Parts: sequence; C-alpha cells; structure tokens
Amino acid sequence: MTATTLFQRTSGRLGAPTLLLGGSLGSNLDMWRPQLPAFAERLRVVRFDHRGHGGSPVPPGPYRIEDLGRDVLALLDRLGIERASYCGLSLGGMVGMWLAAHAPERIERLVLICTAAHLPPADGWLARAEQVRTGGMGSIADAVLGRWFTPRYRAALPARVAPFRAMIAAGPAEGYAGCCEAIAGMDLRDDLPRITAPTLVVAGADDPATPPEHGEVIHAGIAGSRLAVVPNAAHLANVEQPEAVAHLVLDHVLS
Repeated sequence: MTATTLFQRTSGRLGAPTLLLGGSLGSNLDMWRPQLPAFAERLRVVRFDHRGHGGSPVPPGPYRIEDLGRDVLALLDRLGIERASYCGLSLGGMVGMWLAAHAPERIERLVLICTAAHLPPADGWLARAEQVRTGGMGSIADAVLGRWFTPRYRAALPARVAPFRAMIAAGPAEGYAGCCEAIAGMDLRDDLPRITAPTLVVAGADDPATPPEHGEVIHAGIAGSRLAVVPNAAHLANVEQPEAVAHLVLDHVLS
C-alpha cells in the first residue's frame, strides 16, 4: 500500500532533538496539548495524525500496522529528519514498536504509553470496525470515553472531557475502522527483542483498554527497557496525569 501523506504540526526549538508524537486510536494530534508547552520548551516536536484520523487522508481500509509505520517513515523523509525519538500512546505505541523493530536506524529513543504488542480477540476489533461503518462514530463515543478516562476524572472535570467526546464523534468512520482492522491483525511480540532503542514503557494504573500487564509484556520483551506505572490514570494517561507523563517522557528522551 502506498504511504499516506500525514497531517502534522511542528513546534518547539529549531536545532533541538526531535520528538515525534503518535496518538491513540480515535484521537487527533490535539490530544498532546497537555504536554506541548513542556515538550516544545526543550525539543523540536512533531505531532501527527495517523491515516484515517484528524487532518490526514482516509484511504479505504483495512490497514496494517506496517502501513501506519511506513506513513511515519515517509513523514520523516518529507521533513528531512534522519533520526528522531518517538513517543506513542495506544495505537501510536503500536506504530512505535513497529518502527523501532523495522527501521531502528530512524529511532533514537522510544516511549510507549498505554499500549500493547498484541490485543486480542480479533473478532472484537472487527465487530467494532463494522459498528462504526454502519452506525457512525457517535455510536461508540461514550464507550471509548469510558476507557480513556477514569470515572472520577470524568465526574470532576466534565468540561475537560467534553472536547474529547467531540473528537471521537467527529473522526472519520472509515479511518477508525481501518485502524481497528490493523489492531485485529497485529502481533508485535516477536518484534520486541529486535528493539534496541532505549525504551520507556508507561502504563496507566487504571487503564481498562491496555491494563498494566500489557506494559509488563512489552517491558519483558525489550532488553534494558524501563516500566513506569502512573497512578490514577486510565487510557489517556497523558491527559489525566499531564505533569507526571511529561516528566517521564522528558527525563527519558533527554537523558
């Protein structure tokens, strides 16, 4: 499949080390706003939307994780970036594992947040793809929101949560479905030992989508990696615990 030209936004310090930010299934690059000031102060930051998400094109699905990874390699080429650190959450982390295993010369340091190397059952992802193709993104928005944030956060800060529900509902159904199919067919466990980039694995203690045991599998598979579990955080740990996640990422990328 031909690489898709991804929508991106670059900010931060010219000449500083580059950090790529890949987001969650169903999100767009605005999900990184809580970290952007801290990251941009010390790094050149490139946020991007996966194919089928946000401002990126929506080719017909199904997609594969390697398709999404090759999109990122094409983005690096387009921006003239030979090597960068990569931070990905959820789907973004899956893409990051593929990149670090299959294009190790392009990845300096790796941060994997609230993600998994294998996330069965495939039938559940295929059913979700069918649901959004027939019922639209609004049909899953509340269920996704329930995985993204803890009940306490949703109850205490409804004004902060509302834009994320709108983000989910406004997403392209075909793009979301195609990425669901990519996750259904994904098994990166055999790739983990091939990853040589210094790696930080971050899990949300209260994440129902990719619980900490998924982070433990990744940590065990990548030699020399470090695992950090962020308390009081569900799937979008970077939003629910912005300072803690920013500190972890910067400490790892700049060490």
